Amino acid sequence: MIPLLTTIAGLAALGHASPEKRATDAAAHASNSAGNYQLSSITAPVQGAGSPGSESTWKLTIDDTSAGHKQTITGFGGAVTDATVTSFNTLSRSTLQQLLNELMTADGAQFALMRHTIGASDLSGDPVYTYDDNGGEADPSLAGFNLGDRGNAMAEMLATMKSLQSDLTVLGSPWSPPGWMKLNGVIDGNTTDNNLNDGYLTSGGTGSTGYSSAFAQYFVKYIQAYEALGATIDAITIQNEPLNSQSGYPTMYVFDYESAQLIQNYVGPALADANLNTQIWAYDHNTNEPSYPQTVLTQASKYVDTVAWHCYARDVDWTVLSSFQATNPSAKQYMTECWTPASGSWHQAADFTMGPLQNYASGVIAWTLGTNTADGPHLSSGGCDTCQGLVTIDSADGYTLTPAYYMMAQFSKFMPPGAIVLNGTGSYTYSGGQGVQSVASLNPDGTRTVVIENLFSKDIYLSVETESGEEWSGNVPSESVTTWVLPASA
Repeated sequence: MIPLLTTIAGLAALGHASPEKRATDAAAHASNSAGNYQLSSITAPVQGAGSPGSESTWKLTIDDTSAGHKQTITGFGGAVTDATVTSFNTLSRSTLQQLLNELMTADGAQFALMRHTIGASDLSGDPVYTYDDNGGEADPSLAGFNLGDRGNAMAEMLATMKSLQSDLTVLGSPWSPPGWMKLNGVIDGNTTDNNLNDGYLTSGGTGSTGYSSAFAQYFVKYIQAYEALGATIDAITIQNEPLNSQSGYPTMYVFDYESAQLIQNYVGPALADANLNTQIWAYDHNTNEPSYPQTVLTQASKYVDTVAWHCYARDVDWTVLSSFQATNPSAKQYMTECWTPASGSWHQAADFTMGPLQNYASGVIAWTLGTNTADGPHLSSGGCDTCQGLVTIDSADGYTLTPAYYMMAQFSKFMPPGAIVLNGTGSYTYSGGQGVQSVASLNPDGTRTVVIENLFSKDIYLSVETESGEEWSGNVPSESVTTWVLPASA
């Protein structure tokens, strides 16, 4: 296996694809449940009412005027975990090049948003680790900070991705800080006192004792180390799933007020003092506790204006994002984690992309980007052992793009960074699960994208009326996600 760092320049030179000009005519592409459509070009919509024949019809509207503008797209992508890096690095150089092209360039999905794990997650091989384990001994000066083999490999992979996709935004999230920073002294294996030793749970309050300053400097050193390897970190969250404390894999509980105080008084100032432009995003957890990110935005407003959400609430409700936007109109929002198991429905990834986009999310990230055929490597206990990647690495010369990859690519390939999501009507799902969901965007080049999720087991004939005065009509295959790209309005 060729070390990844030595191949970065070669991969960039071989694989960078010039941005394709969007066609002046309408186009349509589809991916479906049967798998015979995979980002496949299909019959484009026509201008006007068209000829529906005997097919069932459906009508959508989009407001492509300035009055209909909503949030701006940052991108779509997956989580770059240790499982992703380890499995990708088993590929031959030429196969890795081909795969990265399909992920990052116009040759494929054009992903432009990646989340990566800072240290071990459940999708890491044993043993768990952070970037300053120091044999379990306290290291408040962080003299023992070291990315290690896995951290270096992670940074090098992200640097390669950045060289292929100039618009790539990278978010970093830790599953746990070094064990010595915690009250229980361990990265995983214990839920008792699974909290940062920062004074929050003592009468003195956050920062009165413990490792608040070291915790903040840990992020500074990590960002600087990644940047030195060519992987600029655009944003962080200070803890993955702060309301989740489990013993089987790295976790840590962080209270909402504690999170706000750590960011406002320690992490934010530490990044600023180091002249780092890395953003801090709040929360990184489920939609059923919106009061948590509200507390962080209210109390740490100097450093935080963005919220990260996950999909694991018992009854996930993406309208929570719209409600949050109504209260915090200047805030940005992202869906930063939802899993893609092989057992999921054909439209699972489309659902967790469509719903957030309809409700003010600027980007969507799947868990995870890549795994091997055993949905790993992963820890031997705890966490997810059935989290299939958007890519499955089969051998040194083979990989499989999963259905979830194609469903997400129906959005990412045709809604570039800078696209503006538009108001629209006509989306509806019946109680039995059938229906049509859609989202549209106005793209930087003036074209308009309409992504249509047809949950019916039959084709439909669909029309889109625009506020600018046009009508476009065409066939949408059964059980598909179909993307129309309409030319710029006259």
